[in-house]
Amino acid sequence: MTATRIKEVALKHFASNGYEGASLADIATEVGIKKQSIYTHFKGKDELFLALLDDVLARELNFVLDYLESHKDLAVDQQLYGFLLQYQDRYEKDDNTKFFLRVAFFPPAHLYDHIVQKGYHYLDTVESMLIPLFQQAIAEGNISQEVSSEMATVAFLAVLDGMFVELLFGGIARSMKRIEASWFVYWRGIKK
Repeated sequence: MTATRIKEVALKHFASNGYEGASLADIATEVGIKKQSIYTHFKGKDELFLALLDDVLARELNFVLDYLESHKDLAVDQQLYGFLLQYQDRYEKDDNTKFFLRVAFFPPAHLYDHIVQKGYHYLDTVESMLIPLFQQAIAEGNISQEVSSEMATVAFLAVLDGMFVELLFGGIARSMKRIEASWFVYWRGIKK
């Protein structure tokens, strides 16, 4: 139980303060243990951080899967635009998403290669989840056949990335402005 509690508290600290700003002493204090007790469960800060990274990425992929499944009856444009808004909302309210984005854009230098590899796995998995959605939309005549499902997916991920950048650097209001503009141009470019 203590390892689980350490990870819960550490997630909050890493999400708020990043790798460099998170302190094992502060995490231990909030858990109600001595700093040395963390080493009973994790070899150090890196091991704790990487364990959290694996958990976070799994939860983010589950979010994508759950979202797509629970909104599959919507029109494709409503489903995709809603996905952007849902991810923005998650960033505001969920330490998991805050951790994910902070790590993706500000990885600790000594863990950079490992984090980039995990990030690409996340992106490749999301891409593989979205391609069937676009294939169906093309088959149903909702998206221009001049646009391949792969191209539509990659471009959508670019819209998502733009929103993520603005969430991190500009905040919610600027992010919403970016979503509205990029979505309008994106959807206008691929719809039939």
